[in-house]
Amino acid sequence: MSEKEILDLQDKIDRGLQLAEERMLQEKALHDENVVVQTMDGTIQRISAKQAMSSLAV
Repeated sequence: MSEKEILDLQDKIDRGLQLAEERMLQEKALHDENVVVQTMDGTIQRISAKQAMSSLAV
């Protein structure tokens, strides 16, 4: 596999993961559910999916 093919594959994987995360958050927000996230300082928190979606949009 060439370097370009590897980079293209990695790009497709990254876009697929991003799309899956967005869809999961939308579904959880629809049902007023929470998600578990890790903050920049390493602490684990439960936040609403709506809050997680708004922080990703920024």
